[in-house]
Amino acid sequence: MALLREGVLTVHGRVTDASNAVLYCTVTLDGLTAPCVYKPVAGERPLWDFPDGTLAGREAAAHEVSAATGWGLVPPTLLREGPAGPGMVQLWIEPDPDAPELLDLQPLETGPRPGWLPILRAEVDGGRLAWLVHRDDERLRRLAVLDAVLNNADRKGGHWLSAADGRIYGIDHGVTCHPAPKLRTLLWGWAGQPLTDEAREALDRLAADLAGPLGERLRPHLTAGEIAALAARTAALLADGRHPLPSAEWPSIPWPPV
Repeated sequence: MALLREGVLTVHGRVTDASNAVLYCTVTLDGLTAPCVYKPVAGERPLWDFPDGTLAGREAAAHEVSAATGWGLVPPTLLREGPAGPGMVQLWIEPDPDAPELLDLQPLETGPRPGWLPILRAEVDGGRLAWLVHRDDERLRRLAVLDAVLNNADRKGGHWLSAADGRIYGIDHGVTCHPAPKLRTLLWGWAGQPLTDEAREALDRLAADLAGPLGERLRPHLTAGEIAALAARTAALLADGRHPLPSAEWPSIPWPPV
C-alpha cells in the first residue's frame, strides 16, 4: 500500500466508457512502478440517492471491508491526493484473457448446464428466450457474500475480473454501503442457500473488526448511519445463515447487466 499511498502518479489516459472520470495511471516509488486506476472526486457525477460522502470514499471503504473478511476480493485501494485533486487510487488488475467465462447464455429448453446457476430468463435474438447463468464458483460465491454485506447496488458482469493469479477481484464499488436496501447483482445463483462455514467465519471476523479498528478506519469514508447499517447487515447474515433473496420492492438486477 505504500506504493499507492506515497508514489508519484502519472496519468496516461482516460477510460472512456466509464460514467465518471476514471484515469489510467502508473505509480512509482523507489524504482518500483505499477499500473493503477485514479478516480478523482472532482470527476464524480452527483447521485440523488447517494447524497452523503463520495464514490471514491465508498470504494476505499469496500476495500477495508474486503480486507477484514480475509478474502482480499477488492484490489488494494485508498484515498489520496492526485493530479486532479483527492481521489481513489486502486491497483490495476489485468484480466486474464484465457480465464474461463463466468457468465453465459444457455438454452431455456434444456436448463442451465451442470456447474452453472441461473440468474434470470433473458430475451435474445429477436424474442428467443435463454437462461442468463453464472458459474457455480466458490470465488464468485465469496463475492456474493461481500456484496450482501456492502449492499452493493451495481454488481454488473463487468465488475469482476479474473486475474492471471487465479483469483477473482471485484471492482467499481462507488454505490455501496447505503443504509437502505439496494442490493442489485448478477450473483443470485445461491439465493436462499445456507452460507458456507468459510463465509460464516469471514463474517464473524468482520463483525468483530467492525466493533473495533475497522469501524474507526471507515469513519473518514462513511457516515455513522452507514457504518451502523453495515454492522447490522453483517449480524443479520450471521443470524439468518443464508444468502439473501432478491427483493420484490426494488430492482434486483443492475442495468445494464454486463
